Amino acid sequence: MSRITRRTALRSALLAAAALRFAPLIAAESQQAPLEEFSYDQVGVSAAIPTAQRQNAIDILLGLSDDSLLQPFRAMAGRPAPGVNLGGWYEYKPDYDHHHDDAGLCPGHALGQWISAMARLSVQDEARGPELAAKARRLTAQLRTEVTPQYFATTRFPAYSLEKLACAMVDMHRVLHDPQAYDTLNALIEAAAPSLPGHAVDREVQWKVGKDISYMWDESFTLPENLLKASDDQPGNAAFRRTGLAYLNDQTFFEPLSRSVNVMADRHAYSYVNSLNSAMQAWFSTGSTMHRLATLNGFAMLQEQSFATGGWGPEELLRKQGYDELIKTLAASHNGFEAPCSSFAHCKLTRYLLRATRDGRYGDSMERVLLNTTAGILPLQPDGRTFYYADYNQVAKRIYSVHRWPCCSGTYAQVVADYGINTYLREPGAVWVNLYHPSELRLNESGNAVVLTQTGTYPTDGNIRLHLNAAKPCALTLQLRIPQWASNAEIKVNGKPQAVTPTDGFAALRRVWRNNDTVELLLPMPLRLEALPANGGPAHPDVVALLYGPLVLFPIRQPGESGPLAISRDALLGAKRTGPAQWTVQDTAGTRLFVPFSQLGDRLYTLYCQAPITHNKSS
Repeated sequence: MSRITRRTALRSALLAAAALRFAPLIAAESQQAPLEEFSYDQVGVSAAIPTAQRQNAIDILLGLSDDSLLQPFRAMAGRPAPGVNLGGWYEYKPDYDHHHDDAGLCPGHALGQWISAMARLSVQDEARGPELAAKARRLTAQLRTEVTPQYFATTRFPAYSLEKLACAMVDMHRVLHDPQAYDTLNALIEAAAPSLPGHAVDREVQWKVGKDISYMWDESFTLPENLLKASDDQPGNAAFRRTGLAYLNDQTFFEPLSRSVNVMADRHAYSYVNSLNSAMQAWFSTGSTMHRLATLNGFAMLQEQSFATGGWGPEELLRKQGYDELIKTLAASHNGFEAPCSSFAHCKLTRYLLRATRDGRYGDSMERVLLNTTAGILPLQPDGRTFYYADYNQVAKRIYSVHRWPCCSGTYAQVVADYGINTYLREPGAVWVNLYHPSELRLNESGNAVVLTQTGTYPTDGNIRLHLNAAKPCALTLQLRIPQWASNAEIKVNGKPQAVTPTDGFAALRRVWRNNDTVELLLPMPLRLEALPANGGPAHPDVVALLYGPLVLFPIRQPGESGPLAISRDALLGAKRTGPAQWTVQDTAGTRLFVPFSQLGDRLYTLYCQAPITHNKSS
């Protein structure tokens, strides 16, 4: 038997064993069916920041020529490769050396993410949607011939690239209804298979004989999410399901997490948190309670080491419980949170968990990340300059990465395309309102065309208004998320106060709605302090961030300042609002400005202040 034949036989055995693990599905615990997502064309978000980010992504995507996008795939197959070389991580360099090269790390890596974003954005932009859709279809049609076995054999990260391309084909099938998308995905899996390990392999584990350390950074354990989605769409396609199940990282990650064993320490932050989306999809697709528990426990452990912004993973590492690591990063690191990649993973994860549990805390967490990290991502540039890290240092600044076309250039386009589907969820007879920003939801409820329009200036204040248009009276439940920090929220329907007690973070309005009915939601927006999380180690109650409702307020630092910023708790909680999105605090240095992350511009700032707790002495 040849080496290739033996490897193929071993891979087939591993895939078959993975499928058998799920043959008798674990009995699911008693629970309601998960909430469903609306389609991308049913929600339009008109809020200023999401709109600007969406237009930026469209500008960049339409500005990249097909030949440039396909150039590394053609070059790696030994074919003529016309077009402008994009450079950066995207280009192919046959002599790439990870010791000193940056360009050429992962040729062609973002193509799948960009096709995915084109598909999602095409149905959200009336003017440029047709051009985006046509470009996505052209590229999809070329993948079967341009993405070859040689590409997967040559790239350092075959699983990483396949996972992005699989996501693209799911979106081409679901959003643009491309009839060839899943045939193309079959061909891509077949082309990649000889270069894959056949089962989940942790990062930093050497499995390619004779290769350097850079080949150990692949992420095979993120493959299941989109392959299981494809399997749900085509239940008869054994390759999708078999391959998806084979790459679930059960032995070293999901199974221990399901027993509340914390195995997250020192793992690559984005990829392992993103892999929880595969575990969640395994529950959606198979009913596996083990994967549901792993996701719930893993997310709870993540929250214990999350900054006030909702961000996590400084220096791209998850942190060990019981050690005083987070506070050290505030002085030693400028790489606080891998903003585009990790906010994309976080928003998917919290959306899936909200769908599964109907618990508003997951919506709160999503909102926190979107407002305090995603909203402040600098625009992607035509030359590949990309915002990579949110900086949480004692003296920080928003800057572009030194890399060109890094991983975050792909996830940026996807996360800004997802504002709409993160805003509303549904079940029969009910709409769940998760995010608050100007937007429009179009749905058909029992044959009745309904348009729900949301307006307001949240989060700069707590006033939110919903207006319903319906051709005829409509029995519908509106579930409004009430954040944990918003005590005594007020709700009015057509001007009349409603006595509604939230359940698991949602207030239910059940009624027959008529055309032009309105809902007013008033969320009190308190100033409050939030301490740096301890993550099982020493507590730091004096290290605090200032929040206004869901917004973290960042103090502006002056040139020449260094070290931690000391401001009393009374001064912080006495912040005065002096503009639509700015506050001032009187500290020992005089008046200091505080603004949200999206309003920082190029000014120096910090996230946490030193605010000692003072105790009154009894007489």
